[in-house]
Amino acid sequence: MSSQETRARGLRTPGRRVHGIGAVLVVGLVLCGFVRAREGGRTRLSASPKKSEGVLMEAEKSSPVQRSVQTASGRISYTEQGTGPVALFVHGVLLNGYLWRHQLEELSELRRCIAVDLLAHGDTEITAEQDVSVTANAKMLKEFLNALKIDKVDLVGNDSGGGIAQIFAAMYPERVRTLTLTDCDTHDNWPPEAFKPFLAMAAAGGLRGTLEAMLSDKKVYRSPQALGPAYEHPEQVTDEAIEKYLRPFVRTEQRTRDLQRFLAAFDNRHTLAAEPRLKTLKAPTLIVWGTDDVYFDVKWSHWLADNIPGTRRRAEFKDARIFFPEERWEEFNRELRAHWQGAPEDASQL
Repeated sequence: MSSQETRARGLRTPGRRVHGIGAVLVVGLVLCGFVRAREGGRTRLSASPKKSEGVLMEAEKSSPVQRSVQTASGRISYTEQGTGPVALFVHGVLLNGYLWRHQLEELSELRRCIAVDLLAHGDTEITAEQDVSVTANAKMLKEFLNALKIDKVDLVGNDSGGGIAQIFAAMYPERVRTLTLTDCDTHDNWPPEAFKPFLAMAAAGGLRGTLEAMLSDKKVYRSPQALGPAYEHPEQVTDEAIEKYLRPFVRTEQRTRDLQRFLAAFDNRHTLAAEPRLKTLKAPTLIVWGTDDVYFDVKWSHWLADNIPGTRRRAEFKDARIFFPEERWEEFNRELRAHWQGAPEDASQL
């Protein structure tokens, strides 16, 4: 395996690993007794604020379209934009396909970009008792592609979505044209230590109150005690984004319970079981990692590069954190463009 690396220099900013998302337990349990977030209506997807290209280019760009398709795993919601070979984007826990809006807009002339909502997330509709584990989600992705009659994809994953992408690639390598992994569950680092207090809070019954607290006061979401540590610049996360991510979880009691089941299913046996086949994956693979991630240390990017034979490049974004595909999207999109354009059409040529 030939693996190129881009290594960022400089030390991490001190003091950024003090507060994990689990500390939101305190905030959530204090506020959940008297805070009730107002139910909001759906908001249409908004375009990226970047408008640097000319009027002609803007006129030629497609618009994002939200759709759903029935599968054996439920009615799966997704957003798509563009034409050409399909790129499939997989988000992680507590988010949905909205994470990838900048990729859909800016890469839509190169790919038919599809951002899926996982089981128990976003607008995807499932039954009350079905399996929502990461392996179940990987199987859902196959059903989803079959339903849309899509053969191969450029697969991109972040956070637990990156763990799901690894499992999918290991189970169905013939469906993967290229693979891109960003900060995500890897090997036995799942769930990461910094996330375990949040899981304990959810198991103790505080999940809905915590979600409602973050929706009622968006500053709670951005705080060091909640999801602030997941962002390089949490103060720049918009109210709209927070609404889009969290509101679906509190639309009904059942949706909150679905998320609870998703969290309860966190177990690294899923990623460990996929490793023997992952270590034979030849699909051209790009690994991009933030160096200041409290959940997934940069060492895991090295582990992936060393264990996926198809790895062609490993890059680091200095000071970036787990949700850099949203914050540092311009840099990340450049990496994706180069990766897709440089990969052979048929991975068997490698």
